[in-house]
Amino acid sequence: MSSNTSRPITSLLIRGVYPQLARSLRVLVLNVYFDLCLGLLTDWLICDGVYSPKQPPKSERTVKEKRRSAQACLLTLLSPILCVKTAMAGPRPVVLSGPSGAGKSTLLKRLMKEYDGVFGFSVSHTTRNPRPGEENGKDYHYVTREVMQAGIDKGDFIENAEFSGNMYGTSKAAVQDVQAKNLICILDIDMQGVKNIKRTDLNPIYVSIQPPSMAVLEKRLRDRKTESEESLQRRLRAAKVDMEISKEPGLFDVVIVNDNLDLAYGQLRDCLVEEINKIKRTNMSS
Repeated sequence: MSSNTSRPITSLLIRGVYPQLARSLRVLVLNVYFDLCLGLLTDWLICDGVYSPKQPPKSERTVKEKRRSAQACLLTLLSPILCVKTAMAGPRPVVLSGPSGAGKSTLLKRLMKEYDGVFGFSVSHTTRNPRPGEENGKDYHYVTREVMQAGIDKGDFIENAEFSGNMYGTSKAAVQDVQAKNLICILDIDMQGVKNIKRTDLNPIYVSIQPPSMAVLEKRLRDRKTESEESLQRRLRAAKVDMEISKEPGLFDVVIVNDNLDLAYGQLRDCLVEEINKIKRTNMSS
């Protein structure tokens, strides 16, 4: 077999096997956690202390010390699982990605108009300065580079990226704030952010909105008359990369080519209708 043929086959094998392997490893790790926790809890309850019935401790002080030790160990072992459960609580978020000019904003406005009180936006962080009319905490959380980097280092962000010298990112707290209101959190992020979120346990619905062609995209951007030629060319280069990456198998749950607005909207609504109905049922029962 030639090297040219083997490379695509190897790539397909990796793409097909790796997700299954990752899921298997996750199940294995969780099983180990639960086994350890169950063992500690069982020992803790036996004779009201952590010790083997065959070798009871010599004093009540030893029992109390071992009980405290067991409590600490149990909380330590459970904390990663508890954190994951907290992060995953509430409606599934929606990760929406696509190049500028693909029509994301138009589709989102139509979606939020039809389903008022169902969706919410997380407020992202950025190190850039506010533009005229923008409000801190509403449009963005405006922070210094030092503050944002410290948050990233602590693991407070589910995704972050740098564009034109400024840092942007979505914090876990921002998503949880939306979920706590029983709303579907919409994350409008770039391709780098999508890949970052893939490494988390957020479990969103991944949707890519793409233009039908580079020619159509360029016309849309030029018709806006809001871009300098340099800025427009930079966006077009980024869009070309975005369109190629969006074709990667398994990266998105659905890829919508926005050639016809009504058809594109129908596809977007169809892929979210199950989660939308869950919100409606919850609101009706509360």
